[in-house]
Amino acid sequence: MSSIVKVIEVIAQSDKGFEDAARNAVAEASKTVKGIKSIWIDNFSAEVAGDKITSYRVNAKISFVLEGHK
Repeated sequence: MSSIVKVIEVIAQSDKGFEDAARNAVAEASKTVKGIKSIWIDNFSAEVAGDKITSYRVNAKISFVLEGHK
């Protein structure tokens, strides 16, 4: 049987950095989505207060195999 992959888009953030924000995206998505195969970061952004970055954000596309199509 051939695989069918679905892609969802999420926005995740972290106060530690972009890499941690990407990890958060996968961790949170995996609570309800099974079979995650990859993450593609579409955009990076950050919030700034004064002269310091206060939070890092990523727009991430997460792909996973639909159940029954492995």
